[in-house]
Amino acid sequence: MSVILCTAGYDHTIRFWEALSGICSRTIQHPDSQVNRLCITPDKRYLAAAGHNNVKLYDIKSTNPNPVMTFDGHTNNITGVAFHCEGKWMVTSSEDGTVKVWDTRTGSLQRNYAHKAPVNDVVIHPNQGELISGDRAGIVRVWDLGESVCTHQLIPEDDVAVHSVSVASDGSLLCAGNKKGNVYIWRMIQDAEITRIVPICTFQAHKDYLTRVLLSPDVKHLATCSADHTAKVWNLDLDYPPAKLAAATAAAKAKAKGLSSSETSDTPSSPESPEHLNHVSPNGAEVEVNPFSLFQGATPPVNNEPQQTFPVQPDGPPMDSATGTLFLETTLANHQRWVWDCAFSADSAYLVTVSSDHYARLWELASGQIIRQYSGHHRGAVCVALNDYSEPR
Repeated sequence: MSVILCTAGYDHTIRFWEALSGICSRTIQHPDSQVNRLCITPDKRYLAAAGHNNVKLYDIKSTNPNPVMTFDGHTNNITGVAFHCEGKWMVTSSEDGTVKVWDTRTGSLQRNYAHKAPVNDVVIHPNQGELISGDRAGIVRVWDLGESVCTHQLIPEDDVAVHSVSVASDGSLLCAGNKKGNVYIWRMIQDAEITRIVPICTFQAHKDYLTRVLLSPDVKHLATCSADHTAKVWNLDLDYPPAKLAAATAAAKAKAKGLSSSETSDTPSSPESPEHLNHVSPNGAEVEVNPFSLFQGATPPVNNEPQQTFPVQPDGPPMDSATGTLFLETTLANHQRWVWDCAFSADSAYLVTVSSDHYARLWELASGQIIRQYSGHHRGAVCVALNDYSEPR
């Protein structure tokens, strides 16, 4: 059981797969509802299955078909689930407009955070002290678990539903994808006790609904899934050969035009750039404010702040000037219907995708080829979980 791979969806079953052979090794019935999301505990002992209004916890190493614990409390579809690094607590998001934190040892509810719109996804920052969630009103929120408040409210595109969020394994990047197929990337900077969140780039990844964004474990790739029947893998690495070639070509062109490197790289920020915007406080004093940390408080207002701009940042990921996107490494295009979810292998070399066409597929990213196809679901597969780490994480 060094590799745990499982899928689920609308046929009310959870299937465990032998990753290399493609054989289904175990099937668990989930009669209550469809399964919306799956998550494996870092120690590979339990699997959480998020359904219509509860989360069931199954023992992976047991043959017991019944859940060992059920978390009740949501009143609508549960859209996201994630575990604390030691499995002590679990966070869930729901279309009922809440994000909830649960004690996995007792099953009790520990925190309840209210969005004013259905919540589509939630992730845990690697520092284990912050949650990031995205909702149908187009707002990404960062929650401080210690203070139990919302510390940041980000509006990448006003009133456009955020379908998925992902945070880098090293905490350096935050990514969100919306229903228009647009992706937004922020840099997360830890200053003393405060996290600063700076927008660094945006691009359109798909021309149809975007269902999932996922940063790879090595933070060199970004996977996106879509209603357009594809998944795409984008590059974030400054050492990616096509990106280096494009940068060298641009530098050569600039030099040919007689521009020095200092003139092209050390352009001062405009006084109108976001870093220099000021805000007048209620008492009339002018204070400097980061407009991308839009709210601090427990019950944030909705849609009363301007949407963010994403100026190109010199320390951002390499952008392809020909397309206006990140550099596209590969398009995974063999699914016949919507691609709903994906999971990277621990070494970031492989990706598993699931689709409404009933199949799960294992892709080798270097070649873009299908290595295995997992067949057994008789309705749409909408969620996947993979843990092939050699050590608990």
